[in-house]
Amino acid sequence: MIKVGIVGVRGMSVVTAMKAMPNDVKINAICDLSSDALENMKKQIGDEELKCYRVYEDMLEEADIDAVVISTPMQCHVPQAILALQAGKHVMCEVTAAVTMDELWWLIENVEKSGKIYMYAENYCYMPEVQLVRQMVKKGYFGEIYYGEGEYTHDCTCIRNWNNKPGWRSYWQMGTRGSFYPTHSLGPVMQCFDDDRIVSVASFSPGNHNPYGLRNDDLTQTLCQLESGKLVKIRVDTISPRPHNMTYYQIQGTKGCYEAPRGLGDVAKVAVATEENPDGYSTWRPLSDFNDLLPERFKSGAGDNAGHGGGDYYIVADFIEAIKTGKQPELNVYKAAEWTSVALLSQLSVTNNGRIMEVPNFRAGMKWEEKRIKL
Repeated sequence: MIKVGIVGVRGMSVVTAMKAMPNDVKINAICDLSSDALENMKKQIGDEELKCYRVYEDMLEEADIDAVVISTPMQCHVPQAILALQAGKHVMCEVTAAVTMDELWWLIENVEKSGKIYMYAENYCYMPEVQLVRQMVKKGYFGEIYYGEGEYTHDCTCIRNWNNKPGWRSYWQMGTRGSFYPTHSLGPVMQCFDDDRIVSVASFSPGNHNPYGLRNDDLTQTLCQLESGKLVKIRVDTISPRPHNMTYYQIQGTKGCYEAPRGLGDVAKVAVATEENPDGYSTWRPLSDFNDLLPERFKSGAGDNAGHGGGDYYIVADFIEAIKTGKQPELNVYKAAEWTSVALLSQLSVTNNGRIMEVPNFRAGMKWEEKRIKL
């Protein structure tokens, strides 16, 4: 039995997933600064014996837990992850992993020293549609992938804090510049490039035209050059007046392409060349034509009641499996650092007229002299 503590009210997104696990996961403790939030969480979890804490350190010290799910504002992620790791707890942390480059080094060093599991909770990677496209990539339907796109367009200007005042997003997200929240767009696309990594980023914006008094640009476009020379483009936009579309992706290969829906009745679609139809790349087909390729566990319906299209269930399942086996998950601390660094380096790029910023090669046992920003 894996016993879990959740810090932050946003952790409710994984509660349904954990309750659906086959009797090998139990939520033993929850923590939040708000007493009302704690009471609401306890009611939804439905366990009268659940321990509630308002002080995070108290939960780590007193609660009977093996692992912590960190679902607090992003500026709390690294300090809370380090405290958990030093207390001997496994960690699953919401995005983004950190808010400074130095925090990424601290996080990596503590994960390596602790020997505990660290999982980056990039649940968009686990959405069934994303998994189906990834399977098609693995089976060669698109040929060699050389370009990918991701967009996160989500008008957040109306989001307020619990007391109807500007919250942490107004400062740590829309109070800064660059692609501050890139990994929902980046993660699913990067998974189509196998073990390729991002070696440099350059970010551009049209400036600030919004009436909200926010420091963030109206949108940011970031170009990511991969080690192979291939290219990924991401758009982060939480201000522009437009309908939400947080899961737009595009993949282009030598034999065809994939595009996510754009809205107004659009559907996920592919155009691929096959032996039977060499010109198939010139005609769209619904992605659903290839549903048989979806990995078996995503067909089981186990995650049907979990959030993000069931993605929350499968990411929790992989976290629990990693704890059981002692093997770091695919979305490990190095992936978390690489994808998060795009946000942090894009701030420097966009404020310096699209300057190309080198991305460190995040990996085990990095040398001290590599842990820096190169200009």
